[in-house]
Amino acid sequence: MTRHIRHAAVFCALLLVALLVNATRLQVVQAQRYDDSPANRREVIARYGRPRGDILVDGRPVTGSLDTQEQLRHERTYDNGPLYAPVTGFASQKYGTSLLEHAEDPVLSGTDPMLTPFPLWNALTRARPPGGDVVTTLNDAAQRAAYDGLDGRKGAVAAIEPATGRILALVSTPSYDPTVLSGNGPDATDAWARLNGDREKPMLNRAVGQTYPPGSTFKVVTAAAALDAGVVTDVDEATDSPAPYTLPGTTTSLTNESEGCEDAPLRVAFMWSCNTVFAKLGAEVGVERMTATAASFGFNDTGLRIPFTAAPSTFDTTVDRAQLALSSIGQYNTRATPLQMAMVAAAVANGGQLRTPYLVDRTTTADGTTVSTPVARPVRQAMHPATAVRLRELMRDVVEEGTGTNAAIPGAIVGGKTGTAQHGIGNSGTPYAWFVSWAQGVRDLEPKVAVAVVVEDGSVDREYITGGGMAAPIARAVMEEVLNSPPGRTG
Repeated sequence: MTRHIRHAAVFCALLLVALLVNATRLQVVQAQRYDDSPANRREVIARYGRPRGDILVDGRPVTGSLDTQEQLRHERTYDNGPLYAPVTGFASQKYGTSLLEHAEDPVLSGTDPMLTPFPLWNALTRARPPGGDVVTTLNDAAQRAAYDGLDGRKGAVAAIEPATGRILALVSTPSYDPTVLSGNGPDATDAWARLNGDREKPMLNRAVGQTYPPGSTFKVVTAAAALDAGVVTDVDEATDSPAPYTLPGTTTSLTNESEGCEDAPLRVAFMWSCNTVFAKLGAEVGVERMTATAASFGFNDTGLRIPFTAAPSTFDTTVDRAQLALSSIGQYNTRATPLQMAMVAAAVANGGQLRTPYLVDRTTTADGTTVSTPVARPVRQAMHPATAVRLRELMRDVVEEGTGTNAAIPGAIVGGKTGTAQHGIGNSGTPYAWFVSWAQGVRDLEPKVAVAVVVEDGSVDREYITGGGMAAPIARAVMEEVLNSPPGRTG
């Protein structure tokens, strides 16, 4: 009898060992496989089992969570969704995340190990801390001014603090309310189909995800290249610039919208946006130096993240001299996002130094403890400091006496550059109205804001589409709000 009991005990022990081995195989060796299985709903249920962290603007949440009491319990909500959609993006139970919701998802969803003082214990117990918050650099008043200024027209606005790179406004219209995508039912499905099928592309982030021909606003870059290269040494000295100008190696003549451009000094050519002067300057600077200057401003950079990815702005490096001349006035293959052109204005305003733009001031735990702050990024020297001083003078002339007078702010120093970009086959498309600028209050030691505005609205006659007429007033409204903001406002 004792022998049978011993055999049974050994058999039970073997079963126990087999059970432990199998449990170890399932929970350790094959754990990742089961975690990643589409049939495993535990992670999804846990993800939506508690409220998501918030995105903050000027200390106020612009996001929230709705308790549905369903299996996927919490759905994302947005306060003034269309206003902030180009920043927040969406967080959908069915379609995933985008923009800031995607880039900062580990913090917002509570999966970032930095949110807890005991990350190893949480990993072992699979506990999830409350979602953290993302504090943006946005200035709420500037954001609203940009959105109201566009007034439903198709276009975008980007505003930057030149000395730091903090993004103060990022607006794209037409926009949409991300709340309609938050759930997983038929309403979210219908909204997804409707938004993606809309010809106006409301989900396209035109401020950072769409590139445009920058037109005459690119002449800021060309002027910087000409001054840095010594092609121009005196902005008031007459240039050898025929009008019309025959593009090198061709019989094609380039003309101007303004009078008095023949042999115009750089100051006059910049003020009245003379195509012939700048096309010839670009050809004289040469493709190598023009490319280098464009790159120093951020063109052809495929790695810009703010923290979500920005579309690269491009300056063609393989052009002949005729194509280079056109590229130098923002035509041919030159393309730029509004964020990129705000960076151009910011570099001029900041003495030639370009600070990499960023949108997140810090991330915090749910109780407000700081988790992370922006990592220091290299500073680009976009141009010589002396060149920046000259360009600030030229941009001030545009606002005080030239094509950008609609951007003038009483009691402030404002510099700008207008642009009307042709596009389409044979330039048959409705032109884009551009304006880039910077502003400094009389008591400020340095400019506080740099702005780029593009309006691509075809609802008015072509003859009335100008950067000074359509885009400059929007830029002025944004700059006024920043200049009137209390020091340190944001976050």
